[in-house]
Amino acid sequence: MSSHHPAPQRIRLFESERLERFTLLSPRSFVIAWVVLLPVIAAMAWGTAGPLAALALTGLGLAGWTLFEYAMHRFLFHLEPRAKWLRWLVFVIHGNHHDNPGDPMRGLMPLVVSGPVAVLVWLGCVALAGPAGSWLALGFITGYVIYDAVHFACHHRAMRGGLGAMLKRHHMRHHHVDGTRNFAISAIFWDRLFGTRIATLRRRPANSSRLRAR
Repeated sequence: MSSHHPAPQRIRLFESERLERFTLLSPRSFVIAWVVLLPVIAAMAWGTAGPLAALALTGLGLAGWTLFEYAMHRFLFHLEPRAKWLRWLVFVIHGNHHDNPGDPMRGLMPLVVSGPVAVLVWLGCVALAGPAGSWLALGFITGYVIYDAVHFACHHRAMRGGLGAMLKRHHMRHHHVDGTRNFAISAIFWDRLFGTRIATLRRRPANSSRLRAR
């Protein structure tokens, strides 16, 4: 399936120009930020655990992210609350992306959100596992960076290789076939495991999968 979505006028989320700018992030800024921040986390983790323990904690954090990614997309991003303010919040977080998936400045999580969340994850991992928890945080946050990069590529890059094409096809079906399935982005086996993989290409009615702020 093609990733070349029509690009309608950008959806405005806030009346304030300052707040609106905080909802945008270019791919270049994303790369620069995480090329700097991930080594900082690794440097903080250095010396807190032996090589095997560090590798195991990093792998555990990475695996933990993939499950969190699936649950976040399924249960938070596609939440259908009754409260109007919650519907608006879900729309700001994710629903606007379904209405305009071709906006390249809204294809990555803004640093004003991902940065503080990364700090909280880091602190939580250290509280859980002591100083070596920084390796756990490194794996989890690296998983997030991979997820966001893959998601952006699914919408804005050709991804013709075997694995890339498979990941892209999986996500494009979430957008164009059934928005209530295919929630995984970077670890698509979770959809098969939890029974949410799209099994038919019969398109689900649009009003059942679009996330709108009513």
